[in-house]
Amino acid sequence: MQSNKRKQFLKRLAVLGLGLGLSLSLGMSASHAAGEKFVLISHAPDSDSWWNTIKNSVKQAGEDFNVTVDYRNPPNGDLADMARLVEQAAARNYDGVIVSIADFSVLQKPLGLVAAKKIPFITINSGTLAQSEQLGAVMHVGQPEYEAGKGAGEKAKAAGIKSFVCVNHYATNPSSFERCRGFAEAIGVDFKAATLDAGEDPTTIESKLSAFLRNNPKTQAVLALGPTSAHASLKALEKMGLKGKMWFATFDLSEEISKAIKDGSIQFAIDQQPYLQGYIPVAVLAIMKQDKTTDLAKVREKLMNNAKFKARMAEYGLAPSYGPRHIGSGPGYVTKDNIGKVEKYAGQFR
Repeated sequence: MQSNKRKQFLKRLAVLGLGLGLSLSLGMSASHAAGEKFVLISHAPDSDSWWNTIKNSVKQAGEDFNVTVDYRNPPNGDLADMARLVEQAAARNYDGVIVSIADFSVLQKPLGLVAAKKIPFITINSGTLAQSEQLGAVMHVGQPEYEAGKGAGEKAKAAGIKSFVCVNHYATNPSSFERCRGFAEAIGVDFKAATLDAGEDPTTIESKLSAFLRNNPKTQAVLALGPTSAHASLKALEKMGLKGKMWFATFDLSEEISKAIKDGSIQFAIDQQPYLQGYIPVAVLAIMKQDKTTDLAKVREKLMNNAKFKARMAEYGLAPSYGPRHIGSGPGYVTKDNIGKVEKYAGQFR
């Protein structure tokens, strides 16, 4: 009898071990897998290294709050594949789901399955606050795109800028135009006339910007929407003898952008602090589950007072923006004054 029980126990253990071996977890080790289990599903292809910071933050949040977090993404960035990953998350009954709103129409149905299972979920990164609320998310953690563009535009206005071109390398994402619109409205110009649909190819971006500046010689500033457009724009300005002479700001960071900030070619980079987009959702879901509460004021207070969280914020130089429901990860501004700390953790936690 004892022998049969032992055999059954070992068999169950083997099955459990196999299951754990197939799980791509970022957080607690298998020995801690009895706790809450969450999943973060992004729209990023495997080739997008920008998401490495979020992967690192998810791992650290898992350690700090004693939970397991899986990271899932469509290898080639196909949104239909992403939708299937969300459907799988609903079927696997995770304790919580974190997901980027890459395309509202594509994700609305699969996230409906998550909501039907009464699995709490938090949206991050892309998408709007209104979309997040319509989907039934607990909250959205990201950078409000219009506000980020407007904040950058206000800095430009203070510097005397009255005209600009927004170099948009991912016009296929509707939220990208909110960055351009915010900047344009801050300085008082028509954003459509100032927005350049540059495409993703660096050579094309460079040639399109050069043509725009030749046709609009009174343009005072360039706003790039990320490294792809920033790098090509810098090349275009350099060839035209305008690098360092034209006011320039960009979203996001890279080694080349950091160098340009230090030499004065770029005034500042608008940083959406991606670390927060991974860490905060995990922390919020963990607190909700462990404290058995949906009171976001209480959850926010506990998060803000968590010693491990506060230590990480201080170490990496990060600052969330807390709202009644949603939490802003940005915008933060990287200038000559704080570029040292940012560079120290670039690609890991910044």
